Amino acid sequence: MILPLDLKDFQEKLSIKLRPWQRSFEFWARTIDIYTGYKVFQLKVCFEKDVKKQEAMWERQHELAADKIYNMCADLGGFFLKVAQIVGKPDLAPAAWVRRLVTLCDQAPATPYNVIKAELERELSQSVDELFDTFDANPLGSASIAQVHRARLWGDKNDVVVKVQHPGVQHLMMTDIHNLQAFALFIQKTDIKFDLYSITKEMEKQIGYEFNFLREADAMERIRNFLYANNKKSPVSVPRVVRNLVTRKVLVMECINGIPIMKLGDEIAKRGINPAGKVAAAAKQNILKSLTLAYGQMILKSGFFHADPHPGNILICRGSEVALLDYGQVKDLPNQLRLGYANLILAIADKDPLRAIESFRELGIITLTKCEDEQNEMLKLATTMFDTKLPPGVMMLQPFSEDSSIKRISVEDKCCITISIYHRSSILITIGDVESWTWLVQVFIWPHDLGYTAWFSKEFGSHSSGR
Repeated sequence: MILPLDLKDFQEKLSIKLRPWQRSFEFWARTIDIYTGYKVFQLKVCFEKDVKKQEAMWERQHELAADKIYNMCADLGGFFLKVAQIVGKPDLAPAAWVRRLVTLCDQAPATPYNVIKAELERELSQSVDELFDTFDANPLGSASIAQVHRARLWGDKNDVVVKVQHPGVQHLMMTDIHNLQAFALFIQKTDIKFDLYSITKEMEKQIGYEFNFLREADAMERIRNFLYANNKKSPVSVPRVVRNLVTRKVLVMECINGIPIMKLGDEIAKRGINPAGKVAAAAKQNILKSLTLAYGQMILKSGFFHADPHPGNILICRGSEVALLDYGQVKDLPNQLRLGYANLILAIADKDPLRAIESFRELGIITLTKCEDEQNEMLKLATTMFDTKLPPGVMMLQPFSEDSSIKRISVEDKCCITISIYHRSSILITIGDVESWTWLVQVFIWPHDLGYTAWFSKEFGSHSSGR
């Protein structure tokens, strides 16, 4: 007997099977369009001799490419939202890219509530009604891997946040990463002598960790305990984990109320405060101090740090206090790499090319160059990679231009440290530049130097425990 064909069910299964192929085709079609656009532009800009006109031409090209990158990341979603978060940083990408891509944080489409409810009950082996007094069906936000809902446990007066993984997202994200790795291999063989493939491999490893919420809960508790133990008052708030409600795909934690850092300017203006005035400047300075101290301690003292400080993961609470969210990406640096990073910051601050070269070796970054002025070119590369401040006279980053240090020097990252420090732990736009990190490095390398210790206590006495 031939069973009747359920056409709708067949179409859904076929769509699921074909989806990775469709995404791959769309990725390559759009990426090739963006890449060839830049290559054709490079030929055109060579005919313009006026430097100011060249800069204007570059800006228009970057704006055109930014729109295409934005549309690709927004349409494909998932992993490409993470790509937008990494690429959309002012120390890495042209300003036009940053302005466009920074708005993509937490814009992943939400999974329907009935699917989330079924996933939650399957993971926790209880019904939502049994576990929670209230549960908001509308998510607070939806990101590439999971979405979060506000809820309240029975018998508790405080709200919690319930983080639930999007079903089936891992397979699609791995497909996207493998496509990006293939493109990275092509780029580093044809254009930029920089070990982009190792960076994408590190991304694959780090994102793979993000699918295990048990690991994230452990990381959150470890960082929370470290910051609270080493300060009279922790420079940033870290959510408390509800331990009995954590699985690989569900994470329940304390709810911290605040304003996303990207909306801080709007909130300041809404309260009638001049965003360019002294009050706003003081608030921003306090926020910067808190983040700098927290990351300085995590990276230089502990070595175990929150490795995804994009704006969507930073909340500003009452009194300019800061909360740090999402511990899916963390990194544990051994002493040699912490010292290498510290030395590199001092090398950049002191404009010392020999120390920069030595620091690269300590970090496991192998560089090959045939430049005439090799030492200064290496220092320029270090500054480009690790300092958020643009060099004097430079209005925009142009990584594809012929005089770019990234093109002049071949970089191979044996320890995959570039992605973990450069893209994340240098703290990018959020935390500041090398200048603001130098004193922290000096405290770390010379902890018994009374001059720096006294200065540290004066500046951050309200946080430091004196240990």
